[in-house]
Amino acid sequence: MKQINLGGSELSASRIVLGCMRISQMDDASLSKHLNTALGLGINNFDHADIYGKGECETKFGKILKDELRREDIILQSKCGIRYGHTAGEDIEYYDLSKEHIIYSVDAILQRLGTDYLDLLMLHRPDTLMDTGEIAEAFDRLEQSGKVRHFGLSNFNAVQFDYVQRYTNQKLITNQMQFGPAEPKIISSGLQANTPFAGAADRDGGLLDYVRLNDVTLQAWSPFHYGYFDGIFPDDPKYKVLNEKLETIGEAHGISKSAAAVAWILRHPAGMQTIIGTTNTARLKEIAKADDVSLSKEEWYSIYKAAGHVIP
Repeated sequence: MKQINLGGSELSASRIVLGCMRISQMDDASLSKHLNTALGLGINNFDHADIYGKGECETKFGKILKDELRREDIILQSKCGIRYGHTAGEDIEYYDLSKEHIIYSVDAILQRLGTDYLDLLMLHRPDTLMDTGEIAEAFDRLEQSGKVRHFGLSNFNAVQFDYVQRYTNQKLITNQMQFGPAEPKIISSGLQANTPFAGAADRDGGLLDYVRLNDVTLQAWSPFHYGYFDGIFPDDPKYKVLNEKLETIGEAHGISKSAAAVAWILRHPAGMQTIIGTTNTARLKEIAKADDVSLSKEEWYSIYKAAGHVIP
């Protein structure tokens, strides 16, 4: 599988990332097969977050890592900053990017994964109460201790990303954003610029241009979703035209329609990665074939249009 250097760093990562959000639902034997299959396909980048499965995803991964995998063969990334609490009689979700919580989270992540370092730590979502001085202190301490080798962000718009980068000493090498044929907001605002169409609305401060100008790798999450976790478009009758187009293009390249959707993301010259969160090993094998396909410009734009988006 083709690899890219994340954010211009020495981390050479597969273009397809295995998302580990749901692996707590897998039994040990199935998970072992799944992870080893991913490595066999050339996927060496594994995405975690401390909240996935309330930590159980990292714990289960750590067991397989200890028993079967070589730490030097893989890139382990995780995220922190989302917390759950109980205030005034109700359960709440809130964000915490304080120095204490970041450091505490990393220590807990490392313990669950059974490793002494993360290749990449990302802050999961922007915290409107964040103090960039505290973030900088946390990053410095984690880097100096050897617990984290690289840093990035997740779901930050361009200005927020630049704000954190200005006060931190480490180059931020990644940003995770939702992106796929049904949710192409990060490209539509530029593609539909200077038009009255809804897609022209800038929702991320020109993030796509920002990451390209600053050599930041964009990691696309939920590539098959539409809306904010409203559903997935493969086989959804609301996306009949898109599914038919992906089927046609997929058949022309000898891949499935889901693989064609991933190839659509990988075709963009920004050099994005795609996070695939399937726990179905056969589906993972099929989707991985996207790495071998380079769509033509005509194919790329036809998929964009088939998803219901305007080409001015």
